[in-house]
Amino acid sequence: MAMTLRLPAEDSAALARTAEMEQRSQHDVIIAALREYIERSSRAALIEQVMDSELPRYAEALERLGQ
Repeated sequence: MAMTLRLPAEDSAALARTAEMEQRSQHDVIIAALREYIERSSRAALIEQVMDSELPRYAEALERLGQ
């Protein structure tokens, strides 16, 4: 899928510097960053879902441990 990305000047310059330092294309840097973000946010959502479903189950034990 083709997409247009509009960045503020300072972000564009930072992207260009990063790509140059890493000897990668700006496209590759953006793809890697996007994949990392998706993985991190997906993991956080999964942890939150598990906590919401499992914490009530152990609420009494956790309460006792906190005393």
